[in-house]
Amino acid sequence: MAAGLSDLIEEFRLSARSLLEYGENIFNPTLRLGVTGLSRAGKTVFITALVHGLLRGGRFPVFESLATGRIAGARLEPQPDDGVPRFAYEQHVRTLVEERRWPDSTVDISELRLAIDYQRQNGASRTLTLDIVDYPGEWLLDLPLLTKSYAQWSAESLALSRQQPRAALAAPWHAHLATLRPLEREDEQATLTAARLFTDYLRACRDERFAMSLLPPGRFLMPGGLAGSPALTFAPLDLPTDGAAPDGSLWAMMQRRYEAYKAIVVRPFFRDHFTRLDRQIVLVDALAAFNAGPEALRDLEGALAGILDCFNIGRSTLWSTIFRPRIDRILFAATKADHLHRSSHDRLEAILKRMVERAAARAEFAGAQTDVVALAAVRATREAMVRRGHDTLPSILGVPVAGETSGDETFDGHTEVATFPGDLPAETDALFRDPAPFRGLTATAPGQADFRFLKFRPPPVEAGPDAPLPHIRLDRALQFLIGDRLQ
Repeated sequence: MAAGLSDLIEEFRLSARSLLEYGENIFNPTLRLGVTGLSRAGKTVFITALVHGLLRGGRFPVFESLATGRIAGARLEPQPDDGVPRFAYEQHVRTLVEERRWPDSTVDISELRLAIDYQRQNGASRTLTLDIVDYPGEWLLDLPLLTKSYAQWSAESLALSRQQPRAALAAPWHAHLATLRPLEREDEQATLTAARLFTDYLRACRDERFAMSLLPPGRFLMPGGLAGSPALTFAPLDLPTDGAAPDGSLWAMMQRRYEAYKAIVVRPFFRDHFTRLDRQIVLVDALAAFNAGPEALRDLEGALAGILDCFNIGRSTLWSTIFRPRIDRILFAATKADHLHRSSHDRLEAILKRMVERAAARAEFAGAQTDVVALAAVRATREAMVRRGHDTLPSILGVPVAGETSGDETFDGHTEVATFPGDLPAETDALFRDPAPFRGLTATAPGQADFRFLKFRPPPVEAGPDAPLPHIRLDRALQFLIGDRLQ
């Protein structure tokens, strides 16, 4: 009864805030765009390139309002939310252009406001305020915890950890888990050890060799200011199938901290940020999953389905806009398309579409629009045809990051190399069931795919930080996400 009443109060608060924001938007149209993705998917680069292109007049032929000259200009506005860090756009541009280094990954929420002055198709002048909200995809995977008890979460986490390749990575944690007795007295030191070993297991799963994606709780891997707090000091337990946690027991202690995590971490994110989004792009590093194998791809597929299940999706109506905004457009983007020759881009899109097809079908049934695109927000390579023996291979040229290796060669971060990244298979289901394409074959002939992709440095931009940044299909992403609001 108490939980139901608190849910009603929360819904009333959200509706009241939506009504207030609707009144403000009548005079100042605002679109809140969420940008998310799991670790290393390229969120920071995407936002930096998007904002830079709008501010500096990027080459966006598919972005209709800019290509036809209806956008008069764009400018940064002061940060709208006093409690949210500003996205460090200027610093990220310097890192990309002057240092030719990729910016650090997203570890917390940040926001940036951009005002776009444009001419409507009927000739009237308007301004669209675009609030870009950057947040880690791992936080989305925490939202299902709001409807799960500690016992449910423990059972699901343990079942997942006992599957390969996770089981081998979880061995130290499982060994400690076997010593714990949930019904005995609470034990702070045993709990600290369990939380540390559980976090080590999650971190090992995220390593690029395994590239697992389903890794809640998300803040265990990016704790920020909560590091060491009781809200981040718990772990799953092997619990009895019936009964309740006795007062003062280890079970009760873990359960209390799990509920504190939801109250302190998950609910504020859901209430203050997530429910206010209008549009969403989910960035996906599918290439990392290709490197790790079919288990990683299946895990990524499950994570994407879980992410989409979290969104309040549906067709945006006047009623929903006033009382409870809905996300009416979701774009799934396979990043780092510049690591493949363009002949494989359609196949990369097909693989991502295969991963999200069930979840996307549910979103479209609810009235939301979805799309899939292979893109590179900042293109680090160029294409060439390279002769190797009697064959001419479609290859990419770029400067690998210092320390990258291929065979016996280690790259210095300055020398440009040509590499044949391989052809993605036309039959996408094979990637999810057949380990053969993942065995790191040396690409000596067409059709032999080496899926150990090199990491390349950002490209040289001779004209400085004001020059357009090269990209692949960033304009297509912009057209889908905000093009209709600039008509």
